[in-house]
Amino acid sequence: MKAVVYRRYGGPEVLEVTELPEPKTHVDSVLIRVKAAGLNRADAAIQAGALDKAVETFFPVVPGWDIAGVVERSGPGAAEFTPGDEVIAYIRGDVQRAHGGFAELVSADVRTVAHKPSTMSFSEAAGLPLAGLTAYQGVRHALAVQPGETVLVHGAAGGVGSVAVQIAKAQGARVIGAGSPDDHDYLRTIGAETVAYGEGLTGQVLGLVPNGVDAMFDTIGRGTLAASAAAARPGARLASIADPGVPGSTDVFARMEHADLTAVTALAEAGLLTVRVGAVFPLEKAAEAQRAFAAGNITGKVILKIG
Repeated sequence: MKAVVYRRYGGPEVLEVTELPEPKTHVDSVLIRVKAAGLNRADAAIQAGALDKAVETFFPVVPGWDIAGVVERSGPGAAEFTPGDEVIAYIRGDVQRAHGGFAELVSADVRTVAHKPSTMSFSEAAGLPLAGLTAYQGVRHALAVQPGETVLVHGAAGGVGSVAVQIAKAQGARVIGAGSPDDHDYLRTIGAETVAYGEGLTGQVLGLVPNGVDAMFDTIGRGTLAASAAAARPGARLASIADPGVPGSTDVFARMEHADLTAVTALAEAGLLTVRVGAVFPLEKAAEAQRAFAAGNITGKVILKIG
């Protein structure tokens, strides 16, 4: 099979297209023909060696955690999936090796796989697993958002932020999305009231919610929660995916929970959740895609089209 690998730590320059043996299917795994794979900042950080002291790595490594594709075969312990099923999977492993999503075929543990929402293309669905899990676990678990509450989402137009907006709306909350004015039209299409970044953000929020918001979800870090603390009511719940250790805030790191992944896909299937795709590159241009993603000029998910 064709795959993209890296044989040493580094940036886009270490990526190469090569041929690898097809992966084997274990008793409770599913062989997936990958149609699309999503890029994430965590993939690039690991590729650069950021977790070398914490994660075992066996080169060559196939990067990529988010995939969408079609089941080729399933093991006897994965009978809920049959050949031809369209699926998504979040295939982050505890060990980095030649099993990631930037490849034509992936063997995935059945616990990481869910049926693809019929409302989404493969490219859209490939942008859902990590962003969806992070947003869902932030909104529903860490913040425990309730119907009728008001939530402020920082970085609301980003990959995680935009999904968080939609999950909070589906939960019956009022959502205020902080983002660049260029993104405000998009944010309104997904149900958020908008405020702009900058020194006047707190005043904008209090103009909409004089008593302060009930919950605040930070997806950008850099002291954002502290800078906007006055926009939260006393006792408000705070959570961040990008600024660990903030007093009074819950840190959110995505964990593969099958119930959460299927809850996210159910929201998409019901038409309550979409993924904005900013750019699609062929597998052979993975390095170019990674450079474009790192430049930060693309609005929406960056996706590799495979097959």
